[in-house]
Amino acid sequence: MTATNRYTNTAIVLHWLIGFGILAMFALGWYMSDLPKESGKLASYDLFDLGVYTVQLSEAISPRTFYFNLHKSVGFSLLFLIMFRLYWRFTHQPPALLSSMKSWEKTLAHAGHHTLYLLMLVMPLTGLIMTIYSKYGLKWFDIPLIGGLDNAPLRDLFKEAHELVGLIFIAVIALHIAAALKHKIIDKDETLKRMSLHG
Repeated sequence: MTATNRYTNTAIVLHWLIGFGILAMFALGWYMSDLPKESGKLASYDLFDLGVYTVQLSEAISPRTFYFNLHKSVGFSLLFLIMFRLYWRFTHQPPALLSSMKSWEKTLAHAGHHTLYLLMLVMPLTGLIMTIYSKYGLKWFDIPLIGGLDNAPLRDLFKEAHELVGLIFIAVIALHIAAALKHKIIDKDETLKRMSLHG
């Protein structure tokens, strides 16, 4: 496969890094939502109780607060990666879709990609705005960045938007993965190879 038929290495790394980051954020979101609101406070946390890495904090907080702050911190970091991915997409022409694809497949592929880009941006933005309107604000890995405005109605509005966008995002990601598997297993074409560093 020639270089013109593949995405750039930067686009490939960003695709997989952001993709796995988003899936991890969904998993973290489900995990933290089940944590009790009232529990003992700690100044250090064994991350997910895996015994791999212990996070030291400047002050003792509850497990729910710790994992919510982690979710916000990773989401804020992902937002910058996503913005760089969008910049890269607009400044570097992606390879054309395979000529073997039918016209309706190309139409769906373009629509799917545009939808993914939109949701990738809207998802962290609604989360960030929700955080700003909360009373806690944003701490980026224990570093205070943005103070909270403590506006409950607007916070709840963007919370609902964040959750709704999340449900739509999950459905679109599932379709994206299903389409990739179709190209790999049924069509047996080189679509997936175009997004691989090894080509």
